Amino acid sequence: MPKIGKYNINEIYTGGYSSLQPDFGGLYLGYNVRASTIGSPTSIQTANQLKEVSQRLNEGIVPIELQPLNPEVFDQIPKQHFKEINRLAKLTGAKISLHAPIIEPSGMTKEGWSEISRQLAERQLNDVVEKALELDDKGRVPITIHSAGIPGKEYIMTPQGRKIERLIVINQETKKMVPLEEEKKFYPGEDLKNGVVFDVNRELRALNNSEWVNNLTNLEFYKKEADEVMRGALIPLAPIVAEENVNLRELRPTPEQEAAFNQLGRAEIFMNNVETSFNSIFNKAYQFSDEKGKERLKKVSERWGIEGEKIEKEKEKNFARAYILKSQLLDESIRGIKQIPPPKLYIPIEDFAMKHSTETIANVAFNAYKKHPDKSPQINIENLYTGMAFSSGEEMKKFILDSREKFVERARKDGVSEGTARQMAEKMIGMTLDVGHLNIYKKQGYTDEDLLKEVKEISKFVKHVHLTDNFGYGDSHLPPGMGNVPFKKILEELEKKGYQGTKIVEAGAFVQHFQTSPHPYALEALGSPVYAMKMAPYWNQISNTYQGYYGGYGLMLPSINYESFGGGFSQLPGELGGQRAGAGGSRMSGRPME
Repeated sequence: MPKIGKYNINEIYTGGYSSLQPDFGGLYLGYNVRASTIGSPTSIQTANQLKEVSQRLNEGIVPIELQPLNPEVFDQIPKQHFKEINRLAKLTGAKISLHAPIIEPSGMTKEGWSEISRQLAERQLNDVVEKALELDDKGRVPITIHSAGIPGKEYIMTPQGRKIERLIVINQETKKMVPLEEEKKFYPGEDLKNGVVFDVNRELRALNNSEWVNNLTNLEFYKKEADEVMRGALIPLAPIVAEENVNLRELRPTPEQEAAFNQLGRAEIFMNNVETSFNSIFNKAYQFSDEKGKERLKKVSERWGIEGEKIEKEKEKNFARAYILKSQLLDESIRGIKQIPPPKLYIPIEDFAMKHSTETIANVAFNAYKKHPDKSPQINIENLYTGMAFSSGEEMKKFILDSREKFVERARKDGVSEGTARQMAEKMIGMTLDVGHLNIYKKQGYTDEDLLKEVKEISKFVKHVHLTDNFGYGDSHLPPGMGNVPFKKILEELEKKGYQGTKIVEAGAFVQHFQTSPHPYALEALGSPVYAMKMAPYWNQISNTYQGYYGGYGLMLPSINYESFGGGFSQLPGELGGQRAGAGGSRMSGRPME
């Protein structure tokens, strides 16, 4: 580099010799991806997806993903547009995929869960699939569906390994959600300096225990009140109740006995209320207990059935004695139900939603297969970020496997062989890996190595990929290379498992704030070959050698050239590089010849 006095003369040619190096470029990630597999989404804000697809095609993008994420916006897309997008794709060779609108598959809402809401979600997703199939005559359209829209576990990485920092649980009876966090508590007789640490799992056990104890305590309290009322009524009747052959219904009671019978009727109301409460607790216990608890409850139920018949017969003759037998049976049953472990009334939201979400996905996939066996779509479940349900690799793996298993069950009931059913389940149900969502685990202390472990957990299920960059704290939606997502390690791991599919660059926030296409930056970051062959030169090598592929040549004969070099042509018409408009109607006017 020449040096004159205090000044250095830099190279005018911006590319310099270094552009010949394969790893040249400030955005380059060290992993080369073919341009034909780098895609872009459409805007999530408009129903005019046809215009959006045309704009992406004008940029030279091949894989295009429709992303009308708002259900209302999705419903505003004319059905003819899906067919028109299909025609555009066939003309241009574009590969179309679809991101389903954000619909909660489990049926959970702000008000809680209901089967009606789950069925509604299933019908909506069935409609999404039907419209998606219009995008490709051959079918196999990749459809991305969010795994969940509900809060879930929040993990944190500690020196000892991963642990749950926050847990969302749901009351299976009321269907309401409750957050649990690690808490330090102070009890008499314990270490008051350090307290007793309750992690989220211990908090969950304590919540179920206290709920169960409260139920039993209330039941025993009302039973005690009923016994006291009944005991007061039976004292005047004790002699006749003790006689085996006395039929109280034929007895002519004395005034004192008449008052006792009335008191006994009041006691019956108390006892019936206790029985109703017991039935409610028994129902709750049987639904939410483990198998060992259910076995004990079966014995209580059998005993109730045997004694119940005796009590009913006794009522016909000596109803006072029947009340005594009912009281004894309730005491025995309450003792029996107290012996079972506390039922799991509260469970993690993922455990509850898993059952219902996988049912929805399996039903949607099977419905598509049944109606369109030759062009079944590819349904890919997308991972969400930490703090949302099913955000970890382990949870996503279970989600996909359970969905496939339920698909097989549905198919076998419909007469499909198990082999065919399993083959179709694996073909139709997979995963969309959003690397940006995964990277947000970094705010919980995860490292690149930790993220790679998550990818290894689910890599064999990945059938579609969303590439977006961020700094680990929020879903920033930057182009690759502008944050700290470990793209190279993740893409190499996917390649080991055979993934060679499309990669949709979700950089909507970049477009919004900088009003420019992220595609050239993605080509540079991913080192895409300039030509169709996977060989040099790459976009990262030539990105700074001239204005750029999308820059064009600029203004023809710009006037600044003449002014800078003293040509004195600034007064010429604009057609010749000057600044003045041509004379009206003359050949310098700028109007076309007539």
